Amino acid sequence: MNKVVAFGEIMLRLSTERHLRFAQAKTFTATYGGGEFNVGVSLVNYGINAEFVTRLPQNEIGACALREMRKMNVESKNVIFGGERLGTYYLETGAGTRGSNVVYDRAHSAMATIQKGMIDWEKVLEGATWFHWSGITTAISESAAEACLEAVKVAHQLGLTISCDLNYRAKLWQYGKTPSEVMPELLAYTNVVLGDIDTAFFMLGQVKVDPNYEDLKSLPVLYSKLFTLCPNLKIVATTLRYSVSASHQRIGGVLFDGKSIFNAAIQEVTPVVDRVGSGDAFMGGLIYGLLEYKNDKQKALDFAVAACCLKHTVSGDYNLVTLNEVENMLDGNVSGLVSR
Repeated sequence: MNKVVAFGEIMLRLSTERHLRFAQAKTFTATYGGGEFNVGVSLVNYGINAEFVTRLPQNEIGACALREMRKMNVESKNVIFGGERLGTYYLETGAGTRGSNVVYDRAHSAMATIQKGMIDWEKVLEGATWFHWSGITTAISESAAEACLEAVKVAHQLGLTISCDLNYRAKLWQYGKTPSEVMPELLAYTNVVLGDIDTAFFMLGQVKVDPNYEDLKSLPVLYSKLFTLCPNLKIVATTLRYSVSASHQRIGGVLFDGKSIFNAAIQEVTPVVDRVGSGDAFMGGLIYGLLEYKNDKQKALDFAVAACCLKHTVSGDYNLVTLNEVENMLDGNVSGLVSR
């Protein structure tokens, strides 16, 4: 039986209501979320056993975050406690030609002040088959990056499949190191990577490239270089997002397995309810697809794209859709009719 362990930070999300600007807001809607936790929620919704490992402050807000994990049926038995605060982010949801805006308030959070050695990774990963991390964790602090590297090394030693969503966030890399100083060592152990080719090259300290994702014949050369730079790499996938406006997105995807390129048809998504967490929905769908459709990478990619599209219709960080709903979209059911 598959078990996926994800490592990262769960945050308090404070979002304005009804597309208000920050300056207009008198109240904020409080929910929770975070890249790696969002992936865990998706997997649980599809019937995969998922565990989330993080560090929480030992106060009422930390207790609320833990309760949220339990509410979403994501295993939390190896969560550790310490630090002063839960990381927070503020979201101003865009509409039409005005994009959304995120303000982070996560400096010195419980997760940002985690230290390597605090988690017994051999114990945590016992019985697991997959380990997931992202570039967000390595961006929040040097000690969080060191703890992530510690986890990745143990996961590699135990023979787990290791996945990473590159998730470059320029606002977060503020502790004095660049991605190219941190990411290459972690990516050297990683088997499945989700991210843009140009972002991957940037994080690996390579010369900037400008890939044309519509020219499928040109992509294998670029993707192959990533396989050379990351010796344990088996799969690279990229979410294709063409933003018509904040309310209208066009979503597709590309996957390369070292030999063949796979392409998913572009889907029109309008109106957009909430695009935050849609990349995590793609990642969760991709992990599920690779686990369940081992010999059908096209179907795995199509599942990830469908999951990503559906997330745009759901408010909040989590992709609260069922396996049946994703499969219905794969079968061409995009009418939105009431299910009676």
